[in-house]
Amino acid sequence: MSFSKRLWSDVEHIYAAVLDHPFITGLTDGSLPHDAFRHFIAQDAHYLRSFARALTVCAAKAPTEDDTVMFAQHAAGAVQAEQQMHAELAGALGLTPEQLAARPVAPTTRAYGSYLLATTYTGSFAEGLAAVLPCYWIYARVGEALAERSSPDPLYARWIAMYGGEDFQSTVDDVLALTDRIGAELSAAETDRARTHFATTSRYEWMFWDAGYRQETWPI
Repeated sequence: MSFSKRLWSDVEHIYAAVLDHPFITGLTDGSLPHDAFRHFIAQDAHYLRSFARALTVCAAKAPTEDDTVMFAQHAAGAVQAEQQMHAELAGALGLTPEQLAARPVAPTTRAYGSYLLATTYTGSFAEGLAAVLPCYWIYARVGEALAERSSPDPLYARWIAMYGGEDFQSTVDDVLALTDRIGAELSAAETDRARTHFATTSRYEWMFWDAGYRQETWPI
């Protein structure tokens, strides 16, 4: 079994829970309230700043120059996605870029971003790679699963098309190829640590959509 398949086998139940979540099902049938999607977009903009920083750390620790270039490009792409897609979606939802940025960072967003940065900074390259991988892979799998159904809501259809498209799938394939290359060289202890990080951030992916659905705020 390849390293990536081994990682995925650990989180099959998490991915199934993601697909069953009312946030995701609400995207495809159009029932998700726009207030929940507005909250999600604002939090995703905050999250992508942390994700981009985590990718730059992966770039710095990457084993080859090509790997460094790939993660550096992905980090730049994450910022561009924030500036472009989020601005477009937020505008359609009645939010200006300033209003989007002014929304407080919610607890799950803060926790997920902090975990990524802590893991990429203090862990090995393999640990950092495992921590950032679910954001690539689960989004791609969700986009692929939803693409056939799309959505009657044009905003949701646009979001689905981005993550279900060939360009994003190709990006994820590149990261998975690197994952398998690195995984073949890991010790048993390193493998266990990477699997733990991958499972943890996969759970954060579910939590992030759940927080969007609940429009999570700080309790006090």
